[in-house]
Amino acid sequence: MRRRLAAVAALVITLAACSAQAPVPKASPGESAFVYVENTGVITEWDPSRSYSNEIIAMQNIYETLTLWNPVTKKTGPRLATSWRSSADGRTWTFTLRQGVTFHTGRPLDAAAVKASIERTRQLKAGAHYIWDSVASIRADDPATVTFSLRYPVPLDVVASSAYAAYVYDTQAAGDLTAWFGAGRDAGTGPYTVASWRRGQEEELTLRSYDRYWGGWDRPHYRSVKFRVVPEPERAFQLLTRGEATFVHRLAPRLYARAERTPGLRTVERPSFQTAMMLFNTATGPMKDVRVRRAVQKAVDYEGVVRALRGAVTPASGVVPEGLVGHVPGRTPRQDLAGATRLLRQAGYGPGGRPLRLLLTYTEGDTDQRLLARSLRTTLARLGITLRVRALPWSQQWELGKKRGQDILVMYWWPDYADGYSWFGNVFRSANPPVFNLAYLNHPATDALLDSLPELTVTDRATAQRMFARATKQVLDDQAAAAMPWVVNYRRAYLGGVQGYDDNPAYPDVVFVYDLRPSG
Repeated sequence: MRRRLAAVAALVITLAACSAQAPVPKASPGESAFVYVENTGVITEWDPSRSYSNEIIAMQNIYETLTLWNPVTKKTGPRLATSWRSSADGRTWTFTLRQGVTFHTGRPLDAAAVKASIERTRQLKAGAHYIWDSVASIRADDPATVTFSLRYPVPLDVVASSAYAAYVYDTQAAGDLTAWFGAGRDAGTGPYTVASWRRGQEEELTLRSYDRYWGGWDRPHYRSVKFRVVPEPERAFQLLTRGEATFVHRLAPRLYARAERTPGLRTVERPSFQTAMMLFNTATGPMKDVRVRRAVQKAVDYEGVVRALRGAVTPASGVVPEGLVGHVPGRTPRQDLAGATRLLRQAGYGPGGRPLRLLLTYTEGDTDQRLLARSLRTTLARLGITLRVRALPWSQQWELGKKRGQDILVMYWWPDYADGYSWFGNVFRSANPPVFNLAYLNHPATDALLDSLPELTVTDRATAQRMFARATKQVLDDQAAAAMPWVVNYRRAYLGGVQGYDDNPAYPDVVFVYDLRPSG
């Protein structure tokens, strides 16, 4: 069992220009497109069973899950299932399905379709399929009722709300579903369906409303959603201020301050479950030596970087962010250059020792990650280490990482579903070939510890918390597989006419566009 990263690197849109800004023009009454500006490609994988990256921002508007996690109640609420119940021992879960739902293919949603969808996802063993590892069997009791029998108890209602691998889709959409999805088609039940997809273009993806959506279209809604890829941060912000874009998902401090003062824009800020991670190559190269990993871990100027980002981030503590089971308080890292120097000398490097060159990669366009990389490069230079820094588009960085092509990989991580185990699994549990475990950690004791967490989270929460603390120590102290410099504060800007926007940290950077009310 493991976990995922929607590793999509959540990219930061920034701006250095400081000129005065005119009021944002209002959208015309007939305008009904919601324009989401992204600075990296939106779609990496169209198959909802394999999707495990940036496409979440589109997929969550195309596909639906049985349940949806509510950040206010910190519980799950209805989506495709209207109610559910579990047996006393937590090993049997029964979901009652919403009536009148159809797939975009026209076929009706029923229990058999739910069963077929989840079973296909499990069989493909791609993406975040692990979330269903506890399931022994799925039974369609009748068209409106589906029952899951589990090998061990887990909070299946939370699992079923996962941002990945929990999508329900029409497995009968085509004989060759891989080809069907690969052509940019969808088979979801959500409010929007694919209108056009142009890989590599600025206007990459357009969604249009699905007329038979079960929620209806009686009140005002956005009838289309457009995703524009604009790597240049200044231009992205200008699109927003001209009213040509509706939403920018992350702003650097200076730009966020400007957005707050710009008439016609709204801003919102809230803590997230999204953590910046520096994953160290434990398998090959000089960082295979744990002393070198610990030295780099100690060299990071955690406080300086957080201070320089001026409210855009908060210090991390442990592995799991605050707000989820598994968070360990009191583990905020501190820079220790004397300790780093001692470890480097022990390993034969540092001042007077052998030359050491390391390669760090981060996501192109992310100025927060760039600041971290430059800070570390300056610090390591004082310790006699040459740090080469490369900014890559996320997809290229990910491919390089899967080939063990770097010493340090900087990326963002968040849970598949709102649970601490979901945060840990796919990054730090052994896997070959690697997917998101890009530290290449291969430690059976850690694997066994992580495998105990799902059941303990249900049956013995206090023991689970102790095991999370132990796993945190193994990963960060004993193995020194990573450094956690910060947790992201979401800072959004969007047009003032947009009503009803709310951030849900369980679905990072997702705007549930159907829930919004446009102006005009």
